[in-house]
Amino acid sequence: MEPLFLKPVFKERIWGGTALQKEFGYEIPTDHTGECWAISAHPNGPSLIENGPHKGMALDSLWKEHPELFGNPEGEVFPLLTKILDANMDLSVQVHPDDTYAMVNENGELGKTECWYIIDCKEDADMIFGHNAGSKEELVEQINEGNWSDLLRRVKIKPGDFFYVPSGTIHALCEGTLVLETQQSSDTTYRVYDYDRRDAEGNLRDLHLEKAIEVTTVPHRNAVSTPVVQESGNARITTFVESDFFSVYKWEVRGKSVFSIRDHYLLVSVISGDGTLSYTGSQYELKKGTHFIIPVGFGEFEVDGNCELIVSHT
Repeated sequence: MEPLFLKPVFKERIWGGTALQKEFGYEIPTDHTGECWAISAHPNGPSLIENGPHKGMALDSLWKEHPELFGNPEGEVFPLLTKILDANMDLSVQVHPDDTYAMVNENGELGKTECWYIIDCKEDADMIFGHNAGSKEELVEQINEGNWSDLLRRVKIKPGDFFYVPSGTIHALCEGTLVLETQQSSDTTYRVYDYDRRDAEGNLRDLHLEKAIEVTTVPHRNAVSTPVVQESGNARITTFVESDFFSVYKWEVRGKSVFSIRDHYLLVSVISGDGTLSYTGSQYELKKGTHFIIPVGFGEFEVDGNCELIVSHT
């Protein structure tokens, strides 16, 4: 047994830039690269295993062929997806369906509850998080009138902030933001507003207003997550959220730190610094931009160095 290191998949987006290359050293395909699908078993961009006996295998295939690595789960699809997003420009204002709606209307796709850890952002940055409509009728009226300044809520953000974004929440990352996103493994997005932008062919991008209005939570409910911090030797562990869909933590390691994991498989992303992971006599290099999975039953292991990791599990 060993950690499973993964090769990311990159996605060009109209709002993307070059921060994934500048900040993490990734070889990005274009200067409009918006998304790094870092740990993904979604058919639209599965990650490949980079080490060990399963090297070269796609994560979705590994999930099906070696379920013992994941605790022999009942689900047919790998449930989570880790991304890094480079919002070089404003993203479209959007909303995601829940599991029930997506199952019926999106060919069995999972719904999309997600969360964001703000890795970096420009000074005085903000994002769109929620709306001010008191009823569906008011929501429709404001959308039809294009009254976006009154309808959409904006919140200030800074590096280190964390936001839990349940399905049904209208939201948008804004220009100058670099985010690690943990989400259900879904690629379903309903656009509400896109600033009347045109794509490379000069076409307006599609909106999905009927579905968006159906799935939007009205009135908006703020999903507040209160971080809980625990000191453990040379590690500081922050619990951001523990929900029905995922739990997300930040591990800040400042020297040799021992962890013990048995009941969950973990998705791990190194967002700053570097170090080593030691397990049963083997050492694995950890550097900024590395992503890996620790299988179920891994047991005790040591992380040494000066680094910050975002860790999640179902």
